[in-house]
Amino acid sequence: MPRPKRITVPEFTAFKQSGHKISVLTAYDYPTARLLDEAGVECILVGDTLSMVVQGRENTLPVTVEEMIYHAEMVGRAVDRALVVVDMPFPSNYLGRYKAIETAGEMLKRTRAQAVKLEGGSEQAETIRSLTCAGIPVMAHCGLRPQSVHQLGGYRVQRDREHLLEDARAVSEAGAFAMVLECVPRDVAADITARVPIPTIGIGAGPDCDGQVLVVNDMLGLTSDHVPKFAKQYANLKQDIIDAATKYRDEVRDGTFPGEEHGYK
Repeated sequence: MPRPKRITVPEFTAFKQSGHKISVLTAYDYPTARLLDEAGVECILVGDTLSMVVQGRENTLPVTVEEMIYHAEMVGRAVDRALVVVDMPFPSNYLGRYKAIETAGEMLKRTRAQAVKLEGGSEQAETIRSLTCAGIPVMAHCGLRPQSVHQLGGYRVQRDREHLLEDARAVSEAGAFAMVLECVPRDVAADITARVPIPTIGIGAGPDCDGQVLVVNDMLGLTSDHVPKFAKQYANLKQDIIDAATKYRDEVRDGTFPGEEHGYK
């Protein structure tokens, strides 16, 4: 049976004009991506957050291009409908435009991802323009940039309105088809959303953006450590998993599992 039609980059961008609010979630493996796609989210992001929520590292910096491709390939195979975007990990988009094209091209060639996401504002305009000229769609990422955590001195709300507006204009004019706005005051995010022709996807940027993105582990209540203020937990799977594993342990210990119905004759 043929796969359903996937959301394309032009269709994704057109959501802004139609007023269709866009839902984006991260995924890092086949079963999770499959379920999110069945739920009908418009975009699945293979985020470099996998460094933290999958690999247990303290920030997003250590994850490699090969690791991103590995996870994106699994996600891409799972998805029938959603737009799939994969993060360019640090520092792959800062090594010159030709290297960026080579890396992003390899990521798309080896996965079913349709676009890349890269962090940066006006200083990344040339790279974004080069990628789009090479036929590689780019989702930009302005505001708080986790890959710059050391330079920023931590995960802080970004409040410089003029700088944020300049970054948003620059990435839009360079050809980005959408942009993530992270940890930006609501009024600034609303102003940017009204001024740029491409969709804004907020994370800690208020409800006036054209869409929202969350890390799936935060959304499902699987995060073991600090949960960001902007993350709403729609389930508590962490406790459900602990309870199920505890019940399994107890039944193994007292001999009630496996039962007669779990064996063969």
